[in-house]
Amino acid sequence: MKSRGSRTGGVSGRQRLQVETHGLDVIGDAERKGTPRTLFWPWFGANVSVLGLSYGAFALGFGISFWQALVAGWLGIVLSFLLCGLTATAGKRGSAPTMVLSRAAYGVRGNRVPSAISWVLTVGWEIVLVSLATMATATVFDRLGWGDGSGTKVVALVLISVVTVVGGVMGFDLIMRLQTVITVVTGVLTVVYIALVADHIHWHTVSAVPAGSTQEFIGALVFMMTGFGLGWVNTAADYSRYLPRSTAGRGVIGWTTFGGSVAPVLLLVFGLLLAGSSDDLSKAIGLDPIGALATILPQWFLVPFAVVAVLGLVGGAVLDIYSSGLALLAAGLRVPRHVAALVDGILMVAGSVYIVFFTDNFLGQFIGFLTTLGVPVAAWCGIMLADLAMRRRDYDEADLFRAGGRYGDVPLRPLLLTLVASWLGWGLVTNAAASWLEWQGYLLGPLGLGGKSGPWAYANLGVLAALVLGFLGTLALGSGRIRAQELRAPSPEATEEALTG
Repeated sequence: MKSRGSRTGGVSGRQRLQVETHGLDVIGDAERKGTPRTLFWPWFGANVSVLGLSYGAFALGFGISFWQALVAGWLGIVLSFLLCGLTATAGKRGSAPTMVLSRAAYGVRGNRVPSAISWVLTVGWEIVLVSLATMATATVFDRLGWGDGSGTKVVALVLISVVTVVGGVMGFDLIMRLQTVITVVTGVLTVVYIALVADHIHWHTVSAVPAGSTQEFIGALVFMMTGFGLGWVNTAADYSRYLPRSTAGRGVIGWTTFGGSVAPVLLLVFGLLLAGSSDDLSKAIGLDPIGALATILPQWFLVPFAVVAVLGLVGGAVLDIYSSGLALLAAGLRVPRHVAALVDGILMVAGSVYIVFFTDNFLGQFIGFLTTLGVPVAAWCGIMLADLAMRRRDYDEADLFRAGGRYGDVPLRPLLLTLVASWLGWGLVTNAAASWLEWQGYLLGPLGLGGKSGPWAYANLGVLAALVLGFLGTLALGSGRIRAQELRAPSPEATEEALTG
């Protein structure tokens, strides 16, 4: 598309929207425009959802006090989005999607393993966000007397899914326009929501919540990390890749971190105050995280609340479906990008149907999903960041698509490191809410941490262990490989079709 010149700087209303034709290919110099500040809009728009309020109940659910939850939440949110900001610098250095740039660390075809994991994570997030938007809409309609039951949920699911899929299929231009609108509308209506329900806060009740243990604090911290930045880190360069190569890395890191974390940090405070003021509300949020927030609203604001809830969740889902399509291509599927996004949309609908109509334990399944996939994603993140930190030159873009190039085909070292880090990580986490995940936590006993029912069982140490092992292992074992890569002369141009196999 010829109009891509202002992709990251907001798109002029005079430009005609078209389906994005770029897939895994490198963005040319003529099409890289914008400044780091424009990264604020997609990251803020995707994370300004009222779901951030529900995380207050999630954090207190670990058995900790308001102040502990506040510190754990703020640390988890900011640190995890800092990881996104650091990863996003790879985009301006290579101008390709995140899971293509990851080939420099994992090899051209070896990278299909983390790409497949990334794809599962992003599709899972799409399902979560669309399901929440559907349930919230049904709850609001029920309170208004406009209909309840399965019929309302079906209509809501269809409409929300259509908007999400259209955004993902159309691509970057439409997403940037949507995110700007979502940011403004959702931000304003969220402030109104806070003002309307402020009288439900009872500080004496909140302050009386007893403090928890160190293990419970760590568990909440890790959960907040996996629920926010670690859920986005595998997509972080998908938007910074449109920036000029000369863009300051510090600006990319700062605006990505600020844009992603500022809304959740503020929403968490109010969410903690609401959840800490009412056990009933806190329990209801575990079943219907968004819809429960509507039960304390005056009836006249229910429709605006539905708008803010749906827009905020769709904002995140659209970014996920866009990036999941790119991850699916990086995992080896040979179709146009918009077709991959459509495939993911079909899976998103199927998964949402299951959550909306066939499960009654959303929070337990949600925590299990985040923790389980958070382990290998954390390992990938550690490896990716260490690899990026050791590189003194920009990526050789042609060799990102050539199995015989400097990055190799299937190097065993990063794959084995990911496997070991994931094995260690899964051995240090538990997911009792999902029977199919009961095999995890197998190292808690042998390492003297009390076993699956001990004090460290729900601290989710495995996510942190996988992140640290991936990072330190790559620093220790990968420097020689990177030096050898950067000594080679630049390669001639290549395209995705040059990838063998």
